[in-house]
Amino acid sequence: MAIQADERLLVEAAQADPARFGDLYDIHFETVYAFVARRVRDRDSAEELTSEVFHKALANLRTFEWRGAPFGAWLLRIASHVVTDRARRDAREVLGDQDLPDPGEMPDMEVAEHRARVFRLVSELPGNQRRVIHQRFVEEKSIREIARELGRSEGAVKQLQFRALESLRTMMEGRDA
Repeated sequence: MAIQADERLLVEAAQADPARFGDLYDIHFETVYAFVARRVRDRDSAEELTSEVFHKALANLRTFEWRGAPFGAWLLRIASHVVTDRARRDAREVLGDQDLPDPGEMPDMEVAEHRARVFRLVSELPGNQRRVIHQRFVEEKSIREIARELGRSEGAVKQLQFRALESLRTMMEGRDA
């Protein structure tokens, strides 16, 4: 409850002075970015759409009202609409069916926060491990492709991936305790 009360004070301060919106941005950026990145799978688009979410939130901040849901849920709702709008625009440009998200679908805060946490933990990995995880799971490259790009053997890339996943598991377990 204290966190929600603090957040409410931050929102009210930002509503009175939009220059204070930066505090809310700092708190919610990773969650919103993780939510968007999971849906668009392209870093440039994810960054652009995340920026659009916060721009729309700031533009509509005066209309935000407390209704029992946290401010982050409101941001994820905006993110859901932004991603849907982009998918619809893209679908008009490309022939064929596309799996568009349902605009009425309420984003799952817990899932988005978990993904944001994983993003933070991955950023704490050593450089080569972080790069392998990003290429393997974000860019969805094969072990062979990564090995070729890094100038390493496939076995070395598999070891880096294994060590990175073990480190992530340890970090997650350590922070849950």
